[in-house]
Amino acid sequence: QVQLVESGGGLVQPGGSLRLSCAASRMVFMIYAMGWYRQAPGKQRELVALITTGGSTNYTDSVKGRFTISRDNAENTMYLQMNSLKPEDTAVYYCNAVQKAARGSWGQGTQVTVSS
Repeated sequence: QVQLVESGGGLVQPGGSLRLSCAASRMVFMIYAMGWYRQAPGKQRELVALITTGGSTNYTDSVKGRFTISRDNAENTMYLQMNSLKPEDTAVYYCNAVQKAARGSWGQGTQVTVSS
């Protein structure tokens, strides 16, 4: 089973930027569509960005124009560049496959806190 490790979170002021990384234990990004998810306190986990095996991307409306998903196949790593961060972006961010049947175990995630 693939292991996924998220990193790069932190505390940032509104309007700031962060770059999250998702390292996979084996090559998955060319096999499955992968996504970045987030879960805020008291809310369900939601998919915020995805990248297909062909490299197409899609975003939930609330992050369009601010977040960019990308991947480095050689490094088995996926990224989420987050700009113009807002307090409502505060959540634990996770990476995993988009298709439920293809998902591995959820990792620890990485905490993003946007606050002044």
